Amino acid sequence: MAQTEEEKMIEAIGWLGNILLSICGLPQAYKSIKDGHSEGISFFFILLWLFGEVLALVYILLLGIPLYSVIFNYLFNILFLGTISYYKFFPRGA
Repeated sequence: MAQTEEEKMIEAIGWLGNILLSICGLPQAYKSIKDGHSEGISFFFILLWLFGEVLALVYILLLGIPLYSVIFNYLFNILFLGTISYYKFFPRGA
């Protein structure tokens, strides 16, 4: 079924929002890689963020709704969280 112009605009807004949300963790992940640690980031913040991302991704996948922009967002956030967590638990030079 062909999308209307309004549906296309709504989908574009959704994609843009999810892309922006998906790269929110990028500056911190880059800083953690550059500095070799994630000092100053709360362990509980990382834990809550990780569980929130994983559970939300499972929810979307179990619904069976092809919200690819949302899945894209969650996968990138999980990647950035993994990087930040790695340097939180295994700081370089420690």
